[in-house]
Amino acid sequence: MTSATGFVIRDGLEVDIAACLSLDLSYETDTVWQVTIRQEVGLRQVMFRTERLPRPMQVEQAPDDARLRRTLSDSDCFLVAATRDHHTLLGYLLMSRERSRPFALIRELGVSQPYRRRKIGTRLVRAAKTWAQENGLEQLMLETHTKNYPAIQFAQSCGLNFCGFNDQYFQNQDIAVFFSQSLR
Repeated sequence: MTSATGFVIRDGLEVDIAACLSLDLSYETDTVWQVTIRQEVGLRQVMFRTERLPRPMQVEQAPDDARLRRTLSDSDCFLVAATRDHHTLLGYLLMSRERSRPFALIRELGVSQPYRRRKIGTRLVRAAKTWAQENGLEQLMLETHTKNYPAIQFAQSCGLNFCGFNDQYFQNQDIAVFFSQSLR
């Protein structure tokens, strides 16, 4: 296995898509963000509560082939982390530029199971911030599922703050939570 310093971050290429699709992005969690929405006349209250599950939940997560291909355009950002010899892809980040406002949205960020906890994800986010700043963007956002507690903790450790949610955002109608950071 590679050491924490034995990898590079570079622009993703079409030839990297097959390797991205083969990464093991599954995760296990025993904690989720539970959402409670209360609506009354003149009142809407949304509450997020960290909730422990009765047993760990294994979540299978697969890269999105169509999204990978869309992010190959010059207007979006596709980064990969690879070993220095470029034989092994360790992780990737997909970020799109919002067309009508000056912000970038990290739509997918994955590090293969055996390479986690080596600062690969942190370096991918740092490179994404640099890309966004170089492209004149003022805000960086990240989307994730309420059940992806490891991603929620990761976003917060990268300095991103909770900024909103969408209760039927993903294809499977899961709730998305968003985290952001100013780049100014």
